Amino acid sequence: MEATALTNNIISAFSPHSSQTSSNHNFLLPTTTASLKNHKRILSSKLSISNPRSQFNRTVTACVASVNGGVEETVKDVVPIEKQFPAYPTVMDINKIREILPHRFPFLLVDRVIEYNAGVSAVAIKNVTINDNFFPGHFPERPIMPGVLMVEAMAQVGGLVMLQPEVGGSRENFFFAGIDKVRFRKPVIAGDTLVMRMTLIKLQKRFGIAKMVGKAYVGGEVVCEGEFLMATGTSE
Repeated sequence: MEATALTNNIISAFSPHSSQTSSNHNFLLPTTTASLKNHKRILSSKLSISNPRSQFNRTVTACVASVNGGVEETVKDVVPIEKQFPAYPTVMDINKIREILPHRFPFLLVDRVIEYNAGVSAVAIKNVTINDNFFPGHFPERPIMPGVLMVEAMAQVGGLVMLQPEVGGSRENFFFAGIDKVRFRKPVIAGDTLVMRMTLIKLQKRFGIAKMVGKAYVGGEVVCEGEFLMATGTSE
């Protein structure tokens, strides 16, 4: 009974609909009466309370302590949304990418490499913005990144793997030779960040042919995937 009443008091302090809210959230805090009597345990629980009218969201951290019969409550605001998501790491910046790939505006479609395993794989991002030159025509009323450009961007990430000393590709003789089993799962629109992983699965140096598999993601969901064939000569 004590724990239930305590739960109701904590919730009602932060909700304009105390009677309704508390009845829906009583289970969120421990309700073991014994734990309140031993004067040793501190019960901690987080409640996420949302007010749909004011769009007011807070996280309430209730630290319940039975110390000389007293109750202690601590309230903390959530971290602002602009501070919740760390930036992608930078393994290769755009200057390093330009040193490796021969592509230039408007066809350089890789902004940053966030993971690189020499001779094996690379993960890179393309920030899709309304200023990209293909949006005025594809489509004026509904800006969607063309699927062929997603494939091209992924091939360029593959190039970052191929045109490295570990593989021995030549920048002067590197070509996109073919694609297979390509599927487009969801549209990519202005404002999205396209995250692309390309992995080398087969390399025939004698013939200058490599096979790669790739997947592109937006928000953790696959938007494009396929198999890629690369043709690369040697610098010798």
